[in-house]
This record gives sequence, structure tokens and C-alpha cells, in this order.
Amino acid sequence: KQKMIEGNHTRVNEFVLLGLVDSPQMKLVCFAVILAMYLVALAGNLGMIMLIRIDPQLQNPMYFFLSHLSILDFGYSSAIAPKMLENFLVEERTISYRDCAVQMYFFVFCASTECILLAAMAYDRYVAICNPLLYMVVMSPKTCALMVAGSYLVGFVNAMTQTISTFSLSFCNSNVINHFFCDVPPLLALSCTDTSTNEMVLFVFATVLGIFTSAEIMVSYIFILCEVLQMHSTSGKQKAFSTCASHLGAVIIFYGTTVFMYLRPSSSYSMNQDKWASVFYTVVIPMLNPLIYSMRNKEVKNALRRFHIWETVCLRDINNS
Repeated sequence: KQKMIEGNHTRVNEFVLLGLVDSPQMKLVCFAVILAMYLVALAGNLGMIMLIRIDPQLQNPMYFFLSHLSILDFGYSSAIAPKMLENFLVEERTISYRDCAVQMYFFVFCASTECILLAAMAYDRYVAICNPLLYMVVMSPKTCALMVAGSYLVGFVNAMTQTISTFSLSFCNSNVINHFFCDVPPLLALSCTDTSTNEMVLFVFATVLGIFTSAEIMVSYIFILCEVLQMHSTSGKQKAFSTCASHLGAVIIFYGTTVFMYLRPSSSYSMNQDKWASVFYTVVIPMLNPLIYSMRNKEVKNALRRFHIWETVCLRDINNS
């Protein structure tokens, strides 16, 4: 639906999302696969949040950051997946102008906050391995809270800037988005006004968030590697590598996709390629992160065992009573 404005132009009131596939059979297959991944992401991230909050042995900076990582993964997958799943089952794949802006805001907010948070987690690992005696002093509860608050603040600023600048454009020729959600690049491609400023804003924020934070992560891990190589104990090396492996895996997956999606010139955008990359970005990564941390981390495994034992005892007491 569109309203007439100046001359022969129209103002868009809603958008049409083309989605991933057109074939009815492929829609059902995609619906089943993505629904399964989304449910795993929900269960994994909500389970991780609950486990960290209730287990006293997980009350340290590393797991404080991890709980917020799970909150963000839950947030941006939930901003995208429900509407995506709905559109596999309906003929009219529309989204209102307001809902499109809200979806973009929450996606950009959660994704950019996660970018900063992963850098904060790398610094946490650096302090834990390179300055273990000062760890609890440097990474005090106040410092950790400030780092997380700073991550959310950067995410808020980026999300507000991208959303306001994008929806200040005119969408007067078409309302059909060649994507399955309201992301910045496909909306810029849809606009009938000059988007060079918007592209510059997107590139600057993506560069600051992507390049600077990845550089901080790289420097942290260079120092960590140097420290580990100087260790004489094999068990010490294994412990250091095990504490970093989960975070490093999450970083590689997240930043690899981010660079592919947002640090390219607009001339090289291929919407069909971007749509499939976005599936990985919006659904697969939120599913993988809790799996990576639970499978690779002994403390999380032990916490799960303690929770299972506690749950078994509670059920037995209930049945006996």
C-alpha cells in the first residue's frame, strides 16, 4: 500500500519481502530447517542464561559476558526468525513500514553490541591468562558492568543512526525488498533518492565496529599466544587453549560473516548471495554459540551435570512426598 505524494511519486506504507525461495516445496523444507535451528538457538541461549544465573561456580567475569552474549543472540535471532518463518507459510509476505524499522533497529542493535562484547571478552581472556594474579582486581564487577554497558551504548548509537538515516530516505518507486528481513543494504538499494551518505555512514560504522574490534581481539590473542608458548606446563597450555578456544571459534564465525556482509563496496552486492549469508548470520550463529561454549567448556559441562543432579533430586523428593 502506498500513498501519493509530490508529482507521480508514492510513499511506501508497507514493504514486500521476497524471502529466500519461491518453490512451495523448498519453502516447506526451509521452514522445517530454520524452525529447528531457531528452537535450538532459543533453548541453548535461554538455557545458558539460566545456568549462569543460578550456578554459583559460574559467577565470574567470563560467564557474566557470556550471559550477555546469549541475551544478544536470543535478541537478534528473535527479531528475524519469527517473521521469516511466517513468510514461508503465507502468500502475502508484507511487513509494515513501522515494523520494518523496528526489526532493523533490534537487529542492528543486537549485532553491533555483540561485536563490541566479543572484543571485551577477548580482553577478559587476555587478563586471565597474562595477568592471572591481578585478574579479579582488573576485571572487577564494576569494570565488567561498565564494559557491558559501553557495548550496549555503542549498539544503541549505531542502531539509532542506521535506522533513522535509512528511513529518512524516500522509497517511492518500489516497495519490494529482495531479502527476508529489513536490513540496511537491501533498503538502500530500494531507495529512489541518493544513498551515498547512507552508504558512507554504514561503511564507517562497520569499519569502526569490525576493523577496530577485530584488531583489539587479534592483539589480545597475540599476547595470549606469546604467554602460552612461554609456559612450561603442558596442562597449563591445554587449560589456556581450552579457555580461549570457544571464544575464538565464536569470533571467527561472527566476524567472518560480518566482513562479508558489510565491508564491501556497494557495486559488489549480490542480494541472492547476501540472503543466504544472512541466514547464517541471523539463525545459525545464535544456534552455534551456546553449543560451542557448552561443548568446549568443562565448567559449563560441570554446571550442567550439577543442574541435572539437582533436578533429579528435586523430582525424587517431589515423588516421595
